[in-house]
Amino acid sequence: MALDPIAVLLKFGFLAVLYLFLLWIARSAMKDLRRANDSRAVGRGAAASLSDQRGAGVSEATGLYSATGGHRPDLDALDPRLVVERAPGHDSGMEYEVGEGAVLGRGDQAEIRLEDPFASSRHARLVRQGGAVVLEDMNSTNGTYLNEELLSGPQPLHPGDRVRIGDSEFTYLER
Repeated sequence: MALDPIAVLLKFGFLAVLYLFLLWIARSAMKDLRRANDSRAVGRGAAASLSDQRGAGVSEATGLYSATGGHRPDLDALDPRLVVERAPGHDSGMEYEVGEGAVLGRGDQAEIRLEDPFASSRHARLVRQGGAVVLEDMNSTNGTYLNEELLSGPQPLHPGDRVRIGDSEFTYLER
């Protein structure tokens, strides 16, 4: 029984493409694992700075400032910003002023426009609530990540927090 050389070539070609696809999946998984380990190290540093602020009226459990006592006049002059770490169509290091709030997404109504195919038109929003800036997902298709954890509800942001939407990643700062 003679084998058709074209059929043999197609079989090996298919196996090669399948092998490359599996390598790509493994590489993506390893990249995500490395990113998660890096964010945990950042999170431990943020926890240490939070415990340093405990005497200033900061609740250790939530990081929110207490409404009674511990008034922080420096929060009245809060200048929240998102700094681009990496995002399609944006330069790394670019800063966005959040002010009283901002919507992140691909749509025309978003204050921070994302050229990311994984972002919804109105993906997430930042809202200023008293002395804190809160991040909230707006029922996006692919979710919003805060320090590499999927956001399940509104969360207050702290300096150094990392916000990820698809392939776009930002760091939250206060000046």
